[in-house]
Amino acid sequence: MIFLEFEKPLASLYEQLEKLKEIGEAGDIDVSSQISVFEEKISEKRKEIYSNLSGWERVQLSRHPERPYTLFYTNKMCDRFIELHGDRHFQDDKAIVGGLATLNGQTVVIIGHQKGINTKMRQYRNFGMANPEGYRKALRLMKLAERFNFPVITLIDTPGAFPGIEAEERGQAEAIARNLFEMAQLRVPIICVIIGEGASGGAIGIGLGDRVFMLENTWYSVISPESCSSILWRSWDYKERAAEALKLTADNMFSAGLIDGIIKEPIGGAHSNPDEMAELLKAKIIETLAEIQPIDPEVRILERIEKYSKMGVYEEVFDVPAPIETAASNKSSKKK
Repeated sequence: MIFLEFEKPLASLYEQLEKLKEIGEAGDIDVSSQISVFEEKISEKRKEIYSNLSGWERVQLSRHPERPYTLFYTNKMCDRFIELHGDRHFQDDKAIVGGLATLNGQTVVIIGHQKGINTKMRQYRNFGMANPEGYRKALRLMKLAERFNFPVITLIDTPGAFPGIEAEERGQAEAIARNLFEMAQLRVPIICVIIGEGASGGAIGIGLGDRVFMLENTWYSVISPESCSSILWRSWDYKERAAEALKLTADNMFSAGLIDGIIKEPIGGAHSNPDEMAELLKAKIIETLAEIQPIDPEVRILERIEKYSKMGVYEEVFDVPAPIETAASNKSSKKK
């Protein structure tokens, strides 16, 4: 079990619990009552820690190495999942996975980022950072879904689109922009769920949908706290401050009207009980599909476009101040 910095009080309690169990087994002693006391302490401490998490702490949770990724959810939620490969232009991007799945007896297309469960797999998956071919593969699968009238479900978890020169040479920005253009007009329902990190264009490239949800301990922003800190303060030392300023947590996103709902995680985060998290996510997707599928496709597209058109906050200024006269303008007026 891996503990984050703010979870250190839990680590010491777990360590004491394990030692108690070892003493009981070695000496053949009944320590069940003491174990119950420690388990109660752990439960109370967990509730205390997770009831008041900061923005930076939620960012850390979203990156937890034991957090479940897309392929875990497809295996747990779906009766069957057939992965489809390739963008039919360049190659198969391993950072984005997708294919046909059977969910609650219905065929759907699931697309999502996959980071990898160990160091070797993370390198293989490019740490969930997709190249242009990843987004083109995603679009190919969305068009397949539209052809056969299958709903689309996207699971987002990426630190951003891959920023390498070769990605730019193959049209990274165009691939993401094309996805946004096509997803806005897709005739089938689209449900997007941020299951981990939702960074920048890497997230929005498969993140435009009729309903967008975030798991409780995830983040969604145009930039990561570290990158924001390095731009504003020329150092990563202010990442905690940047995380608060960016308002990137699920609560902030929901209050700003940028997402449609928050899916609660088990106490301790999705990684503390992945099976329960998969059940909660599955129930939300099934409920949402039942809500949006009966809507006429033309109406659904108009509602989708209107939803994104309304996003953002602006302020109208009616009293426009007179332009400030510059030294150059004063000289020219004197000449006249």
